[in-house]
Amino acid sequence: MAKSAEVKLAVFGRAGVGKSALVVRFLTKRFIWEYDPTLESTYRHQANIDDEVVSMEILDTAGQEDMLQREGHMRWGDGFVIVYDITDRGSFEDVAPLKSLLEEVKKPKNVTLVLVGNKADLEHARQVSTEEGERLAAELSCAFYECSACTGEGCVSEPFHELCREVRRRRAVQGKARRRSSTTHVKQAINKMLTKISS
Repeated sequence: MAKSAEVKLAVFGRAGVGKSALVVRFLTKRFIWEYDPTLESTYRHQANIDDEVVSMEILDTAGQEDMLQREGHMRWGDGFVIVYDITDRGSFEDVAPLKSLLEEVKKPKNVTLVLVGNKADLEHARQVSTEEGERLAAELSCAFYECSACTGEGCVSEPFHELCREVRRRRAVQGKARRRSSTTHVKQAINKMLTKISS
């Protein structure tokens, strides 16, 4: 059997948007009502995505990290789930600055991310429309999902699976580019040697 692909995913968003609840719902199909919001946790999970086994390492950030910790988490991750709470406009407004910081830390590479609007079960308290989420995702060039970690509505696993697909696609493209450039170097070296020999 082929070795499974390894993907490191980091989950970002302000404290209280439901990052831990989302990760736990994805991993266990259950909802936890209480947990320590200051804890950061790393989980390992294997999933079969498009007939390939993928090993995920998922970092659930506390949402209260200092700048140095946050940048370390950004350097660590291959892909990022940015979560906001549809009942908290401020958490939605945090998304664009977070993406800018990610681009700053990860440059020159493109940042692979998905945007998730959580707490879709709280429709009565909604402050951010689905259209606004879609529009922001289009601006950020990323996939967008709305779901509820509490009820499991919307597809909670899809953002994680899509992120794994995207990370693997990018790796494949970079691998091809790298192989192409190394064969080009070899050709150039051989041509130089042949030129020297013939002169």
